[in-house]
Amino acid sequence: MKILMLDTITYGDDISLDKFKTLGEVITYRTSTQEEALQRIKEIQPDVVVTNKVVITKELFEASPNIKMVAETATGYNNIGIEYAKAHQIRVANVAGYSTESVVQHTFALLFYVYEKLRYYDEYVKSGEYVKSPCFTHFDKVFNELSGKTWGIAGLGSIGRRVADVAKAFGCRVVYFSASGHTYDTEFKRVSFDELLENSDIISIHAPLNDKTNNLFDDAAFAKMKKNAVLLNLGRGPIVNNAALTKALKENIIAGAGLDVIDKEPIAADNPLLEIQDSSKLIITPHIAWATYEARVRLMDEVYENIKAFEAGESRNAVV
Repeated sequence: MKILMLDTITYGDDISLDKFKTLGEVITYRTSTQEEALQRIKEIQPDVVVTNKVVITKELFEASPNIKMVAETATGYNNIGIEYAKAHQIRVANVAGYSTESVVQHTFALLFYVYEKLRYYDEYVKSGEYVKSPCFTHFDKVFNELSGKTWGIAGLGSIGRRVADVAKAFGCRVVYFSASGHTYDTEFKRVSFDELLENSDIISIHAPLNDKTNNLFDDAAFAKMKKNAVLLNLGRGPIVNNAALTKALKENIIAGAGLDVIDKEPIAADNPLLEIQDSSKLIITPHIAWATYEARVRLMDEVYENIKAFEAGESRNAVV
């Protein structure tokens, strides 16, 4: 079996791929453009293609009649030509649930960085100002307790539910909004979008991107939020309108935001959010919420098991 990995950079150079060698010949590339992927598939004629961001189009499938499986190193598989795979009986397998704990952890990391003004206080000490202080403490940047606050969640999937559990442990009242209109079997109250906006002190987004969530947080949405509210986006970038959020932060319509996802990644040089350099208002991380070392190990362990199962004639995590 020939296994071609097209973009190993997307799961990190620190993750061992040695176990894949027990399945056959492994050919790896850190990155591949669409053109490079096409050429490599033509030359190598792999049985299995492993991809994360490279789009496996009809053209790429046709470049190698040997392709029997595409192993997606992610949950979403919209970068794979599913209809072609179905028509030609090519297995497609994905990985779900590997990053839940990682994303939950990062949700609270973003929140506390903004909510407790941690950059300001760290710099206050390290700048030498604390050395000169007449008092043992310092109150210049006010922050609040989570206990008693309302935490609103947009998207109560597996990640949203775990965030809800942790927020509850901090003493928050948790409510959720479902763009699909689904009511979950949970202790947490489902509310309308307007109720979520008007009543939440913190809103965290864990929803998928679709027609109902695209541009969901726009000027009108921010106008309905509390002035002391913090928005966290760990779902998909286009759910939040960049220009609208920039305006909301600059004009103090809301208090702060923490983002791990942006509409275009890597971030575009002209993204208006880059105008906000005040980290007590905005923190942006480069799509790393999913990427703890443990989560990346789990991811590639699952990919390995998917390929191994396919070789054994099993349909583990098959979407086709």
